[in-house]
Amino acid sequence: MPSQDHMKQALQTYVDAFNAADAAAVCGLYADDAVIEDPVGHPPISGRAAIEEFYTNAIAGGAKLTLDAPIRGSHGDRAAMAFTVDVPGLRVHAIDVMTFNAEGKIVRMEAHWGPDDLET
Repeated sequence: MPSQDHMKQALQTYVDAFNAADAAAVCGLYADDAVIEDPVGHPPISGRAAIEEFYTNAIAGGAKLTLDAPIRGSHGDRAAMAFTVDVPGLRVHAIDVMTFNAEGKIVRMEAHWGPDDLET
């Protein structure tokens, strides 16, 4: 199981790489067979190619991330972050929970946000 420090650093790298428009670095944090559910309840996005497309599109759309609180670890294989996504004309308040494998790669990302978490 990855350490709490490793998981927290991975999420900070995620935010920094996303804001630097480096989709390849964000995708490099994921295992090849990872799954994204964004938001929870929508059909999952699975596999390297689909995840690369997801982040390439999000970054191309002008999205930027701002942490709302410190990244949180766990006693297990998960870490979470509360943040705001600013896209031109839209703001989303979200909490992402990432599950890591033994190699320290993200195997699942669950984005928790709903209609009440959107500002236009």
